[in-house]
Amino acid sequence: MAKNNDKRIKPADSELKEKLVNLNRVAKVTKGGRTFSFAAIVVVGDGKGTVGHGLGKARDVSESIAKAVDDAKKNLIKVPIYKGTIPHEQKGKYGAGKVLIKPASDGTGVIAGGAMRAVLEIAGVHNVLAKSQGSSNPHNVVKATIDALAKLRSPMTVAKTRNISMEKLFNG
Repeated sequence: MAKNNDKRIKPADSELKEKLVNLNRVAKVTKGGRTFSFAAIVVVGDGKGTVGHGLGKARDVSESIAKAVDDAKKNLIKVPIYKGTIPHEQKGKYGAGKVLIKPASDGTGVIAGGAMRAVLEIAGVHNVLAKSQGSSNPHNVVKATIDALAKLRSPMTVAKTRNISMEKLFNG
């Protein structure tokens, strides 16, 4: 994420929605019995191109979710959304988790599996084809999806860097 630091944004706490991706119960065995704690993965976004993920761990479910939401608000990124979908095809990778996201036409919906679906819906992408290849671990899938979304470039940026008009970019 170091090279995509320019896409990071400050959390404007207004209208950020949160979605629980995964809740994991972890048992630590001590001489007095088992001690349970919870690890929560949460994605937050405004449905207009802002998305972030976070991990929270605590002895209590609600506390771990609250910690995860706080963590997610600290690493938000801006995603270019063009006509309800993504501007171009993109691959993302994190650890063994690999994802492929493709733009789709209107009316397609979000075609994606579990953890990816949560990230794409919260980001505000309405039509997309997505495939998770490799790890099915929600931690890696969420981070790989955010990596793919962070690598996306808007049509305006591409046109500006090539010094051509938007019409020439799409028709040329």
